[in-house]
Amino acid sequence: MSEKLGTQVIFHTVTEDHDGQRIDNFLITKLKGVPKSAIYRILRKGEVRVNKKRIKPIYKLNIGDEVRIPPIKMAEQEEFVPKNLDVISRLEDAILFEDKYLIVINKPAGMAVHGGSGLSYGLIEAMRTLRPQETALELVHRLDRDTSGCLLISKKRSVLKSLHEQLREKTMQKNYWALVSGEWLSKDKNVTEPLRKNTLQSGERVVRVDHEEGKASHTRFRVLERFRDGTLVQASPVTGRTHQIRVHTQCKGHPIACDDKYGDTEFDQKMKGFGLNRLFLHAHDLTFYHPKLEQDMTVEAPLDETLKRTIVRLRADHAL
Repeated sequence: MSEKLGTQVIFHTVTEDHDGQRIDNFLITKLKGVPKSAIYRILRKGEVRVNKKRIKPIYKLNIGDEVRIPPIKMAEQEEFVPKNLDVISRLEDAILFEDKYLIVINKPAGMAVHGGSGLSYGLIEAMRTLRPQETALELVHRLDRDTSGCLLISKKRSVLKSLHEQLREKTMQKNYWALVSGEWLSKDKNVTEPLRKNTLQSGERVVRVDHEEGKASHTRFRVLERFRDGTLVQASPVTGRTHQIRVHTQCKGHPIACDDKYGDTEFDQKMKGFGLNRLFLHAHDLTFYHPKLEQDMTVEAPLDETLKRTIVRLRADHAL
């Protein structure tokens, strides 16, 4: 296929990786940096053809389809590259597992998973810079900006489809570690309060328990360790609602340490005294079925130095 993007026609023959994908999403993936408005414009004008025919944006591709993509002005790739290239190089060291099908990375706290909301780049844009030869890198799921830990990235469309199916079928196991205020009761093993997402005028997203209009939500909890003022718990989300673990701990009266949205100021101040300067929520391990190796995989992400040091200090304080 011709790959001289932006200067001449591209002809692409659809393979298994893009079978069943909508043509608009396919173009968004292929034409990195091109505004979505421009992509929908060339679709509307009939400049994109499949098997020499005009198609609608909702058309789903089939193996063997020949897609014609017209010349289109590309945005400069530099706008996706962070100014601090040290961030990108550190991500290389954060990779926990990689093969030719997928990547599991230990996402640093404070890094968004993708650009947007005033950010010119996020983790996925940085990974595309690290792996320019991989043309189909996509996030399998997301983590909040302030949450660290296991994040799955697919390299092939077929792998992405399989992993998304595991998420839908709830066969992918995700375990988070969270430091919460007070004494979490061992009997509180399941929290099922329904959650509703609200967007404030400022654009900020806030999630609340709402028994009338909230969506069904379920998190399993297990106590890992107790301290004088808090409890280290393992939280295993069954559903995947926005801020689910953070709100489910809050509604039980045990918000997560240093949560600037749902936290407890007094508890946060105590934890800052132990050296904690970030949300103590970490995606500790991830178990999934590798669709190409055809075997179950479990990957663990070590705690960063801040979280490890906080636990050490809490243990010392508890022993006094």
